[in-house]
Amino acid sequence: MDLDWLRDFLALAELRTFSRAAEARNVSQPAFSRRIRALEDWVGTPLFVRGTQGTTLTPAGAHFRPAADDLTHGLERARREARAIGDRNTVALSVAATHALSFTFFPAWIRGLMQLQALGTLNLVSDSMEACEAIMLSGEVHFLICHVHPNAPTRFETDRFPSVPIGDDVLVPLCAPGADGRPIWSLPGSEDAPVPYLAYSQASGLGRILAACQDLKRTSMATALTSHLAATLMTMARDGHGVAWLPRTVAADDQARGSLVRAGPEQFDVPIEIRLFRSPECRNDAADELWDGLVSRSAQTRPKSASERAAC
Repeated sequence: MDLDWLRDFLALAELRTFSRAAEARNVSQPAFSRRIRALEDWVGTPLFVRGTQGTTLTPAGAHFRPAADDLTHGLERARREARAIGDRNTVALSVAATHALSFTFFPAWIRGLMQLQALGTLNLVSDSMEACEAIMLSGEVHFLICHVHPNAPTRFETDRFPSVPIGDDVLVPLCAPGADGRPIWSLPGSEDAPVPYLAYSQASGLGRILAACQDLKRTSMATALTSHLAATLMTMARDGHGVAWLPRTVAADDQARGSLVRAGPEQFDVPIEIRLFRSPECRNDAADELWDGLVSRSAQTRPKSASERAAC
């Protein structure tokens, strides 16, 4: 059995159509279909019910899904741990970052740091918030970069896992425009015409943040799709399947091109912060130097409190 078969299976179980899953897996649809069929032949029973409206899991597929998920995550974790042991003498810094920040925020942020100090060899681990938390708690990386919101706490105790703010972001409700350039879907929606909602799964930190926002609970929406990947939700929103709350850092180019437009007023925006958390267990000189520099810069740029301004 090929590990890619399990990844294909999980993609199809989540996205529910062969075309979307094949696109997400970056493979042609015929090749993707052959791999799914090969997995079903290996298991010995059909895992999906194929239909004109897409696919659904058979009872056997639903039973197989958690095992496939555990196996792929377990192998990925074992690979990271083995790589960490092999790289211990060569990698200076290991950083975990959620998918949304790995592809947009991290490159520019780390480039700016490199202009100020030498960082040595870097290892970036990109995954869902749930997986990044597990990586951080097990002491596999020096730092974690993620979105945070005061109403959606992380699993990190503040006394054990210090953090500094390194950026700002906003979750904006976006959807595809119609022929007139106006949004296809409009918030807050109504009971008679609920807005199709492209939601983050439980593994996503952005999903936790949105679930904690009271303003969103006053909308009328019907969940059309869930995924832990902002990139997947952005593609689905761009294709006209519903409204997704996307980080401005991720969707800025699509907004500028007009392929995504606001689906609601700014009252539905969710300001969020980008923070870097430090591991209390994974330490070296390079991590100490980077942390000291970030703390110093954060203190210099922090707005003064009322008492501090009065003392000036």
